[in-house]
Amino acid sequence: MTPRTPARFADSRHEDRRRTFPALQPLEGEDFASSWWGNAWVEALEDTALDRARLTRGRAYARRGYVDAITVTPGRVMAYVHGTRPRPYRTEIRLRTLTDGDWDDFLATAAARPDHIAALLDKDVPHALASVADLLPTPGDLIPDCSCPDDGYPCKHAAALCYQTARLLDEDPFVLFLMRGRGEREILADLSHRNATRSAAERTGAASGTPVPTVPASEALAARPLRPLPPPFAPPAHPGRPPAYPQTPGAPDPLALDLLATEAAARAHTLLTTGTDPVAQLTQWQDAVRLAAAHPGSGLTASTRALYRDLAAATDHTPTDLARAVAAWRQGGLAALVVLEEPWDPPAGPFDRARPALIAADFPHFRPWRNHLSTRSLQLRFGRDGLWYGYESDPDREDWWPRGTPDADPVGALTALLGR
Repeated sequence: MTPRTPARFADSRHEDRRRTFPALQPLEGEDFASSWWGNAWVEALEDTALDRARLTRGRAYARRGYVDAITVTPGRVMAYVHGTRPRPYRTEIRLRTLTDGDWDDFLATAAARPDHIAALLDKDVPHALASVADLLPTPGDLIPDCSCPDDGYPCKHAAALCYQTARLLDEDPFVLFLMRGRGEREILADLSHRNATRSAAERTGAASGTPVPTVPASEALAARPLRPLPPPFAPPAHPGRPPAYPQTPGAPDPLALDLLATEAAARAHTLLTTGTDPVAQLTQWQDAVRLAAAHPGSGLTASTRALYRDLAAATDHTPTDLARAVAAWRQGGLAALVVLEEPWDPPAGPFDRARPALIAADFPHFRPWRNHLSTRSLQLRFGRDGLWYGYESDPDREDWWPRGTPDADPVGALTALLGR
């Protein structure tokens, strides 16, 4: 199987909202993107991925030229990607298109500054302009789909398509605009119209010689009763999204900035709509665990591994401590984290009835210690909330990790732990 590799970037002459790019040449010893917007696309892919190994194989597929011609339409990137089978797989990446209001804000901002228009004509995207309408994808914004049997998120074929798409974006940012819903000719025609309208209005105002209206100082400074303040705006339905933070040498880590800004917006929205801040009662360690657990793909990419390292160091824990605590938080939130960290002596009752119930279900080998029931490799912990939490370890290692779903029935918790 030899993938097709034409000589250079080019697109077929389809209508403005559909562009097809022939398969790209194999890539040797280079990054997939050098522009900041191309790298933002790659980071969105890598921060969304749940399996680092699939990303590695996807990069290899892209470098070898396994991705055929790429077709870009609003909200969709599609290509056939070769794999281990003779027939290539139909692979897509979907993302949200901008609303007409978003495009109006973007085009109005671009038309207001000649340097923005000049940058776009030069195939460059100013940072300030990209943040106006959320042009750049964020983690979770890219939705992969592939006809292959691999259920990875993304699979290696979708990852290869994403990496090759970064090369297209690097060459021509209007490909990104097309993904978001508008073609190049459409955008440039709108900018030209807005610019001409703005210039005509400025010439008309200068020629009319209309005097600037004024207010006498005595009137402006005269005492008068203050008007009542208008009622406050209704809170928005959802927290706002932070802008995209580029990777710049010497600047703060963009992942950390995005994480903190998103957290601040979500907490502010909750406080505004409910009057309470559920995060305020957490300790610094508990909040660090919550932050790490909420981040997609935590611990898999280089950026999220750095996040684990920094959060662990700031709370006097190791990255392994944090990873174990994140597993508990994802198992059952703060209650599960307390079960992980605080053994206790339960009163007579449900805990005493657990071993007979397990023996009756043909699980006879659990030994008790405080609120724990353990075998060589399985463990159930009874929480103060009345739920049983499952744990696993290598045999005789006492290296327990939270697994499964909490359950009020110890047999149910063990069944979930064993995947039955």
